[in-house]
Amino acid sequence: MSDKEDTEMRVDPQRAKQLSDNVGAILQRVQTASNQATDPVRLVAVSKLKPANDILALHQPPHSLLHFGENYQQELLQKSLLLPRDIRWHFIGALQTNKCRPLAEQIPNLWCVESVDTAKKADQLEKGRQNLFESSPELERTPLRVFVQVNTSGEEEKSGVEPGEAAALCSHVREKCPSLRLQGLMTIGAIARSKGLKEGMENDDFIKLREVRGTVAKDLGVEEKSLELSMGMSEDFESAIRCGSNEVRVGSTIFGERPPKKDAQVKEQVEDGRN
Repeated sequence: MSDKEDTEMRVDPQRAKQLSDNVGAILQRVQTASNQATDPVRLVAVSKLKPANDILALHQPPHSLLHFGENYQQELLQKSLLLPRDIRWHFIGALQTNKCRPLAEQIPNLWCVESVDTAKKADQLEKGRQNLFESSPELERTPLRVFVQVNTSGEEEKSGVEPGEAAALCSHVREKCPSLRLQGLMTIGAIARSKGLKEGMENDDFIKLREVRGTVAKDLGVEEKSLELSMGMSEDFESAIRCGSNEVRVGSTIFGERPPKKDAQVKEQVEDGRN
């Protein structure tokens, strides 16, 4: 982002403080839940349908967040053109095969795609990343990270491979997609299960993903810890961390209620000197 663009995008000081306070509270809860974890847990701030101004506010001190998640390709592309290039974008929405190549090709600082559930989608992401490297030789040829999404809850409306098919897709990414890096496994647990748990119990979906990782690691001949687990959202991220999640995706608890998609603004106009 140019200096001109940076000065043009203003951040409402009151909004920035609210967001900072929200993130501070989430980070404290993450730290408490992960007190027995050996590795830090990555927080992805899910900014879908929220303006780029909010992202800029959180990317700046005191928290200087790097990882932001988006669900819609066009919205992600627009925001990536407005915001600093050191932001690490995560695409976490449902992935359409015909959108994979442009997604990987048009956003150099796309850090991770978390919803890969077919070999065709992986192949198209591979082609897009190859095209990016070939058209922009000055870029560091860092592979695009991908999580294989697993449907651990059995809910028909949710995307993801069946648990028994995860190893084959992970193997495909590792063997056939040199411009991609298998980061691990992702799931969206059934919120109803998390809410219905008694104290001391954990969501079966999170336990299942941990078991699937064990099977995948054995089949691939790699250490389990080399495969991350991305699981846990605003309603259940603490439970997910206790089950071994390496990354949580938190949106509404940070940004507040989202507007309808038709009313969402990519960039808000904030007048100088006004709250």
